[in-house]
Amino acid sequence: MARYLLSAHSVEGEARPAMSPQEGARITAQVEALEAEMKSAGTWLFGGRLHAPDTATVVRFVEGEVLTTDGPFAESKEHLGGFYIIEAPDLDAALAWAGRVTTLVGAPIEVRPFAEMPRD
Repeated sequence: MARYLLSAHSVEGEARPAMSPQEGARITAQVEALEAEMKSAGTWLFGGRLHAPDTATVVRFVEGEVLTTDGPFAESKEHLGGFYIIEAPDLDAALAWAGRVTTLVGAPIEVRPFAEMPRD
């Protein structure tokens, strides 16, 4: 099985329709149900939602020193908002899961395979 990153992206300042507390609870329940389905299918490895980009700290090694600066790493209006790491038999299966995620969260989902590293 291959591993894939399903990353959800958001655009800073992009207008999204306001949700009532009931709509928010309904979507949260649907996302939790999808995650439970991923787990029971053996697909789920890890997932998480991230805080806003302005909470990031960037760590760099420059001229022999480790430096930290306020983030985000790249100044951009588009940001990673959350992600899943899944195992799937192939890209088509990963894309099918991504299709289900984007339908629920309303954000674009980028699907990228992990590079396989040789194991000792």
